[in-house]
Amino acid sequence: MSETLTMAKALNRGLRRALQADPKVLLAGEDIGKLGGVFRITEGLQAEFGENRVVDSPLAESGIIGTAVGLAMRGYRPVVEIQFDGFVFPGFSQIVTQVAKMHMRTGGHTAMPMVIRIPFGGGIGAIEHHSESPEAYFAHTPGLKVVACSNANDAYWMIQQAIQSDDPVVFLEPKRRYHVKGAVNFTARPAPMHQAQVSRYGTDATLLCYGPMVKTCLDAAAVAAEEGTSLEVVDLRTLSPLDWVTIESSARRTKRAIVVHEAPKTLGVGAEIAAKLHEDLFYVMESPVLRVAGYDMPYPPSRVEEEYLPGVDRILDAVDRSLAY
Repeated sequence: MSETLTMAKALNRGLRRALQADPKVLLAGEDIGKLGGVFRITEGLQAEFGENRVVDSPLAESGIIGTAVGLAMRGYRPVVEIQFDGFVFPGFSQIVTQVAKMHMRTGGHTAMPMVIRIPFGGGIGAIEHHSESPEAYFAHTPGLKVVACSNANDAYWMIQQAIQSDDPVVFLEPKRRYHVKGAVNFTARPAPMHQAQVSRYGTDATLLCYGPMVKTCLDAAAVAAEEGTSLEVVDLRTLSPLDWVTIESSARRTKRAIVVHEAPKTLGVGAEIAAKLHEDLFYVMESPVLRVAGYDMPYPPSRVEEEYLPGVDRILDAVDRSLAY
């Protein structure tokens, strides 16, 4: 059985199913109860499950994360929402010093089954601190799983998989894709959360992307096809751990790779992917691995954000440079 839903509705359905399946699952965050969150991801859930399981928290990210740590230690599965990506930093210390390390610190005796939902990325015309891409901070931190859904079907299944995980998961949601519709299959066996997927097969070069950039890369591949260039698009889905089997398999086929993400280029996720591909496939690749990313600057005002964000033209320019080698 399948249904066409926006990503926002798919996340809502996934959270509802998780709450129904396990009484130890609870949600917490600013304005997620009666309001349903600023993006309405949790709309209707407090009315259905009550104020003790869908909790309107104080305006204090460090308190939200710290409380969730205690709940996870007591056997609950808290799912906390950070209202906007740029607001995660008051809770950053809790995430990297407590959430990420508790399992190892206790010699494996204390699990940390919690999910930290973060709407991330730009493209919505927002003000400062509302369009960040902080994924590299978390992917760099051992002990955290970092995932990024890109479509409605993945959103529905991956949020449930994240909640079922006994390890802490930073769950990144591309906010400018919340209202993009897609088919959600409620019965088909979902792909493993940490497995990348080939969204479009091609032969000339591979575009490696995640979250909001998947649609942009698919758009670029469609334009390239009209010009006779066949691009493969790989949706990474998980940034930690990365699915190197799928990544390297695609790069071996096309012998060229371009990594695309919104976050600044320097020391970003794309840098790690490029480095490992060069280490492992140096004698296979026919051109250097290129990166198309946000610029190394604070996120700009909304009037010029489209100049900052990677778009189809910048991606195709990188493809041309890769093919020219």
